[in-house]
Amino acid sequence: MSTASVIDMGKGSASVTETLTRFTRLFNNLSSANIRDIADVYSDDVTFQDPFCKVEGIGELTEYFTGAYENVISCQFDFGDPVINGRHVCIPWIMRLRHKRIRNGHQVNVDGISQLTIHGGRVTGHRDYFDVGQLLYENLPFLGKAIRWIRSKAG
Repeated sequence: MSTASVIDMGKGSASVTETLTRFTRLFNNLSSANIRDIADVYSDDVTFQDPFCKVEGIGELTEYFTGAYENVISCQFDFGDPVINGRHVCIPWIMRLRHKRIRNGHQVNVDGISQLTIHGGRVTGHRDYFDVGQLLYENLPFLGKAIRWIRSKAG
């Protein structure tokens, strides 16, 4: 992501752009060994939500990511161009995940988008939208085959 690729819908600030840069850098370096680094990007009273859960506060978020990254072999994000409207940001991504318990550690690609609220140089709100089927259901031995068949017939 470069600042030239930012779609600015309103009055964005340098603080928002800088925080977004730290956010993307964090997620492309995050591992079970450095989960505590999220405190450098998120506020103490952050609210986070994804298709699996909703957590409030940096402590709960740290605990959630600790569990989520426990069996991660590698995780990289290809971030698209963000849309910034003041302190509100939407940024699309493709997650390239290798996880010990998903597809025997083979790479899974998941399309998603993060909706962020940034205040005072920190992320105060973060909601992720992505297809859980693309992440999990399609990659389970028997269920995955059925879901892939249904998708091929539907689309």
